[in-house]
Amino acid sequence: MNFKVVVPARFGSKRFPGKNKAKLSGVPLINHSIQYAIDSGIDPDDIWINSDDPEILQIASSFGANSYMRPEYLGGDLVSTVDVLKDQIDYWEKENIKVDAIVLLQVTNPLRPPNLLQGGIEVFLRENRSSLVTFSKLNKKFGAIENKLFKPRNYLPGQRMQDIEPMFYENGLLYISSVDLVKKGFVVGDDAFPMVIDHAFAQVDIDHPEDLIFAEAILKIYVNNGI
Repeated sequence: MNFKVVVPARFGSKRFPGKNKAKLSGVPLINHSIQYAIDSGIDPDDIWINSDDPEILQIASSFGANSYMRPEYLGGDLVSTVDVLKDQIDYWEKENIKVDAIVLLQVTNPLRPPNLLQGGIEVFLRENRSSLVTFSKLNKKFGAIENKLFKPRNYLPGQRMQDIEPMFYENGLLYISSVDLVKKGFVVGDDAFPMVIDHAFAQVDIDHPEDLIFAEAILKIYVNNGI
């Protein structure tokens, strides 16, 4: 199959202005995802940075990656990732660029385990699914507050953590989707393979400036210990 890596990185962000260019360990967030793909053995010519920000697209060019200026109407807060990817596919088809599946790397997840991308591609091919998504175990007791009362959802009051049925959350580290699935309007299909990742990097998701502090701490631990 022909895979293309897409890193969507729009200009605007209400919660964190300039987020995609905010620096983690002195390096813009967008750089982390591009470099990760290259370090994972992806040819820069198979990496596409999709943005409405000329500065971000210039960064892509400095890595030898492809840059695609998305239409203005796809730069808003309410625009979905699948709409961005569908537009990207339309461009590829017009340019006769063959693509069978898209590897989606989110800028907001700058830290990923070293072998995750290639491992994910291998699993995607082996399992023959329309998509693959990474998950991590959620070791929490959670519930809802209704009428000023807490209602447990995944446990009984007094139940030990080790006796609770494990739950999982979508950590955002990696998505792989067939082009056919994206054309239908989905990034994650009903048959999506759940690739479980047990790694501290899965806890890093940059949505607010303070998230960078946590990311810096996690990265420092791994760098200092040569992990």
